[in-house]
Amino acid sequence: MLSSRPLPERAALNGRLIVSVQAPEGSPMRDPAVIAAMAEASLRQGAAGVRLESPEHIGAVRRRCPGALIVGLWKRTFPDSSVYITPGWEEIRAVWAAGADVVAIDATERARPDGQVLGALIERAREDLGAPLMADVDSVANGLRAAALGCSWVGTTLFGYTEATASLQPPAWDLLGPLRRDLPEAVALICEGGIASQQEASRALDGGADAVVVGTAITGVDLQVAAYVRAMTG
Repeated sequence: MLSSRPLPERAALNGRLIVSVQAPEGSPMRDPAVIAAMAEASLRQGAAGVRLESPEHIGAVRRRCPGALIVGLWKRTFPDSSVYITPGWEEIRAVWAAGADVVAIDATERARPDGQVLGALIERAREDLGAPLMADVDSVANGLRAAALGCSWVGTTLFGYTEATASLQPPAWDLLGPLRRDLPEAVALICEGGIASQQEASRALDGGADAVVVGTAITGVDLQVAAYVRAMTG
């Protein structure tokens, strides 16, 4: 079924913040009600939208915040692939059905589980669901390829987290300028990954990003507390 949920134009994202509201496995924060409360708090303070992991959490936020802009994904691991962000058709369909407005997928060049092909997944998501996609990429080349295949947004999410970029440290400052220069005009560029301060968020906008995703620095209670404890007891 094609969606009637409109995707914001690129101009509507200009200079805006998207908050990633996630919690690691085993954390008491990883509860749909807690995630939904943090999402509502973020939206009340001016966030343009939220980025959420798992159909369960997407559904909880959609029910609590019916008008929220939700970027949804589902992290799943498979033995035959290192791709874990919404890796296949089953995950795309579940994230969309749960209420996401944009489905975030790994759009790197890595092999996907069960031999699934990125281009075919993008085409099927657009034609069968009418689902806009956010390409989580690790390089300029992969970002441009994802846009050419039909992704509406391109994010620097996986820079520093793939085999090809494991020696590099996010944020992906060097990707922003080339991507903004060569991406189609209508495709939104999202800086995500490693943004740890308001100053860095502003730098990302100055570098060419339309919007910025911040997660751990705002909602990562587990990681933030652990970091403070390490610094104070080390």
